[in-house]
Amino acid sequence: MTTSVAAYAAPAPKAPLERTTVPLRPVGEHDVLIEIKFAGICHSDIHQARDGWGEGIFPMVPGHEIAGIVTEVGPGVTKFAVGDRAGVGCMVDSCRECDNCEAGLEQYCKAGNIGTYNAVGKDGEPTYGGYSTHIVVDENYTLHIPEGIALNVAAPLLCAGITLYSPLAHWNAGPGKKVAIVGLGGLGHMGVQIAHALGAEVTVLSQSLRKKDDGLKLGADHYYATSDEATFEALAGTFDLIVSTVSAPLPLDKYLGLLKTDGAFVNVGAPEEPVSLNLFSVIGGRKTLAGSGIGGIQETQEMLDFCARHGLGAEIELISASEINEAYERVLSSDVRYRFVIDNATI
Repeated sequence: MTTSVAAYAAPAPKAPLERTTVPLRPVGEHDVLIEIKFAGICHSDIHQARDGWGEGIFPMVPGHEIAGIVTEVGPGVTKFAVGDRAGVGCMVDSCRECDNCEAGLEQYCKAGNIGTYNAVGKDGEPTYGGYSTHIVVDENYTLHIPEGIALNVAAPLLCAGITLYSPLAHWNAGPGKKVAIVGLGGLGHMGVQIAHALGAEVTVLSQSLRKKDDGLKLGADHYYATSDEATFEALAGTFDLIVSTVSAPLPLDKYLGLLKTDGAFVNVGAPEEPVSLNLFSVIGGRKTLAGSGIGGIQETQEMLDFCARHGLGAEIELISASEINEAYERVLSSDVRYRFVIDNATI
């Protein structure tokens, strides 16, 4: 029988989130029930709760950076046991049949993966995310959180961590490679740590030098302000890989000029507005302009294990659920270092 759980939801687009209850589907054959201990706040939560990326499903319970403890398992579950530390990222299902799903690229499911929230599950019901006390997820879309990472700093890895790990791994960031991370925010601060741990020479490109000390402490070798035009002259033709984490449109032609021949500029931030580009910025130098989403389930587990081995986690500010609306405004004004995480015991 379906029960209800406490949650914080946006009742309508752009409306403040408020405490409510939402349905919790029964634990099925291959499902796990997770008591959510912590949930990260991602900029994409704000985009979706405010219809920034198109029409959403309301009431909406955001949250796809989920860390907790398994409290019940279905009779067919083999990968988890009660008491296990578990995580849930940006998706809770996919078609499982297309070429991408079979290749472990469920994030690029040709039928479209099913989002952890603001989506419709295979049962025809809306999905609700991590700003709640519990969630039921298929074991095949649930991650093991290694003992070496505290649950509160692990939660943001389920989106911010994998969003940066996936392109850095795919474009072979490592020894001998010069990598730039654009933006030192919730995503960027994880990119710096991961790229450094992979062995790359890491540069932060930020609007100002305000966070320079933080960037160097996190593992950056260099830090430049993009508000200074001299930066683009000094660094022309420098990088093998640039990963942009910002959610605002950038002057792409200028950034592409920072790449070496055969370099790649990869966007993981998702601006609501379109961007413009002079194609000669790509043609001149055989450069690649690319995008990257999250990772598949196997790659996300790989990322968690990598972070545990290297002692990596998000830099967080822990908040109570009653502070969510204030946290949203602070994210929009870049007033967070570097990820808000909700203590779900306060919901």
